[in-house]
Amino acid sequence: MPGTERVEITGPFGDRYDEILTPQAIDLIAILHGQLGVRRSELLAARRRRQVGLSRGAMLDFLPETAHIREDPDWRVAPPAPGLIDRRVEITGPTEKKMTINALNSGANVWLADFEDANTPLWDNMITGQLNLKDALDRTIDFTSPEGKEYALRPDDELATIVVRPRGWHLDEKHILIDGNRASGSLVDFALYMSTCAQRQIDKGKGPYFYLAKNESHLEARLWDDAFNLAQDALGIPRGTIRATVLIETIPAAFEMEEILFELRYHSAGLNAGRWDYLFSVIKKFRTRGREFVLPERNSVTMTAPFMRAYTELLVRTCHRRGAHAIGGMAAFIPSRRDPEVNARALAKVREDKMRESGDGFDGSWVAHPDLVPVCKEVFDGVLGPDPNQVGKTREDVSVTAEDLLAVSKTPGVITEAGLRNNISVALQYLASWLGGSGAVAIFNLMEDAATAEISRSQVWQWIHNDVALDDGVVVKRDLVERLIDEELSKIRAMTGESFDAERYGQAVALFTEVALADNFAEFLTIPAYERMP
Repeated sequence: MPGTERVEITGPFGDRYDEILTPQAIDLIAILHGQLGVRRSELLAARRRRQVGLSRGAMLDFLPETAHIREDPDWRVAPPAPGLIDRRVEITGPTEKKMTINALNSGANVWLADFEDANTPLWDNMITGQLNLKDALDRTIDFTSPEGKEYALRPDDELATIVVRPRGWHLDEKHILIDGNRASGSLVDFALYMSTCAQRQIDKGKGPYFYLAKNESHLEARLWDDAFNLAQDALGIPRGTIRATVLIETIPAAFEMEEILFELRYHSAGLNAGRWDYLFSVIKKFRTRGREFVLPERNSVTMTAPFMRAYTELLVRTCHRRGAHAIGGMAAFIPSRRDPEVNARALAKVREDKMRESGDGFDGSWVAHPDLVPVCKEVFDGVLGPDPNQVGKTREDVSVTAEDLLAVSKTPGVITEAGLRNNISVALQYLASWLGGSGAVAIFNLMEDAATAEISRSQVWQWIHNDVALDDGVVVKRDLVERLIDEELSKIRAMTGESFDAERYGQAVALFTEVALADNFAEFLTIPAYERMP
């Protein structure tokens, strides 16, 4: 295996791994960690300190020390880069081979090639995913299903633009050690892609581009900006070539949108409303603050809730004020070929959601399935017409306060036993699949990823620890949840039949119990889940 004096690779060596784990890639990982590793640790410690403050009664607000950035009307981000000028439909999914081909062929403008929430960080997934991106750019990728169906790429000018989402700052890569310590998953994913594929994307006239996940502050965005400059310098790529879209999927980041754009302004491609992780963040950050921050069951929390409207409208106004793209949230519905009635109802909801986003000024939106690309494109076509985006729609009518962003208690909806059961069932099914190597899972006609599993388990934890009662008056207690776990597991076993994996579901139950029923709240379920992986 290649390596440097400071870097040790402990993961097994598979077929063609040497095409990704090159000396150049390993050197870049070492450079990034040498320059940024300590700051990353300090910023993660700052997250923990902020959480302690919030748990003790502190409140989030716009930062007084950065008011000059928000009040300066003149600065703008870099102009849209090739392949990112028109982003009306973006499809998301993991970097496995079939998804790579289907996403690129889907008719979407952008493919979010996901090493994060829609991916399971098995060592083989992380390396073969990079290989699939390399092969896609080289046009050497193909796939034949067990049924004999063949998949191949369309011509380059019909393919979606690749935008890679590395893991968040909180996640490690345990198979790569720097001076004996685990490497940052973020920096590993970024360095491997930059070393292998950056020049390939540049040669095709667009890229390299990234989506940045789980950021909680402008200082974390600054860390990414420094990583971009270090990598561009090390690889001989002009500064400013990289473009990055930041997911605003944590509530602290919602108070620092302008500052995040400012830190990344030479590399910025805008912001995205990562709404499922945003809901998880609201629950997590205020989990001990009583009924004021208790949300209804997850399926009843819509984008019309006042605090969600404030968040999305502020995002559009912030982006367009600075010349950046605002990208809307996920349509997670998975079409069913067996139930046209379910399809009709779900597609109507997808259309309504995309009409709201396009009407609010978003420049594009996300879908999880290729069959949703046409409806999303049709809606945005109707608003955009011949224009590639709505950046000129500055939403001067929008004025959002800190109180608006924190108005969680105004969310309509109830908490039912059915909603509690749904949280348990979805979490168990998702965790069983995650532990088996699949991070994007179709459950009850929805594409579930780590974000929705996080909502499910964190709501259960919050309801237990805040003595929340269901609509029938029953208080959510640990013994009730334990009984429902057994009952929902029996339903899953009956539904799954002979393919039920008792060992895997046993692991899922143990993990769910750890992250939903323990006294201490796990910051991310993926951290203890990762420790259960080889």
